[in-house]
Amino acid sequence: MLQMEVVGVRVEMPSNQPIVLLKEMHGERYLPIWIGMTEATAIAMAQAEEPPPRPLTHDLFRDVLDGLGVRLSTVNIVALRDGIFFADLVFSNGVEVSARPSDSIALALRTGARIFASEEVVREAGVIIPDDQEDEVEKFRAFLDNITPEDFGRAG
Repeated sequence: MLQMEVVGVRVEMPSNQPIVLLKEMHGERYLPIWIGMTEATAIAMAQAEEPPPRPLTHDLFRDVLDGLGVRLSTVNIVALRDGIFFADLVFSNGVEVSARPSDSIALALRTGARIFASEEVVREAGVIIPDDQEDEVEKFRAFLDNITPEDFGRAG
């Protein structure tokens, strides 16, 4: 498993489809995952460390885990089948639960859990951004620094 970091979320044009972009911690590959608008908002809010006016589902889940004395240890992105990514939530009590990567990432950002992806998934869907395109990644990071959750529309 390869440890990943969340670069951020953005809306891909012209499809208006949000993606979350992960990067290998000790490598050069990026892993783009297409996600829903609600999950994009949840991830953006967690990265901005902006508390919502009312707890989102991911905030509630974090609070329930705290209340039960269980910790989310890791998020593992384990498979890619027919263009759909699959993840597992691994808890401190040994329980593993299958989940969507977008929800898993939103929860990991709220709990401080580490995110991993299998080598097979990164080999299949990962991309290397050439040096001459690193400016685009920096522009993307600047974009993320200035985006607000409202830019993604209202969460449901």
